[in-house]
Amino acid sequence: MTIEYHKNVMVQAQQVADLFDKSGIRRPTADIQRIQQMLDNCNLTITAWDDHKLVGIARALTDFSWCCYLSDLAVDSAYQKQGIGRDLVKRVQDEIGEGAALILLSAPEAMEYYPKIGLEKADNAFIIKRKS
Repeated sequence: MTIEYHKNVMVQAQQVADLFDKSGIRRPTADIQRIQQMLDNCNLTITAWDDHKLVGIARALTDFSWCCYLSDLAVDSAYQKQGIGRDLVKRVQDEIGEGAALILLSAPEAMEYYPKIGLEKADNAFIIKRKS
């Protein structure tokens, strides 16, 4: 199996929704219009493909200078534990450069994963949670 990575390639909202469902990430996958808005309004995506099958995605918002918010990191559960998530994060880092901080909010069940791939836990973050 050879995984290919692509930056900012066109991906269908339904493909991403299906990937989210297969990865275990909690997103509004029944709301395809919202998934499409999520894709339309980010400015950096790195996708992982096994042939023509989408198996991973890193979706981010960044200024490529100071900070980058990694809003989604998802890998199909059948492809997890193969380094794809780590590769996606590394490729995001390569794109934003060393001058930009990489920031994300973790789901409780993923809290132990991120330190394994080089992210540090931050105690200085605040949030206004979404209402829907």
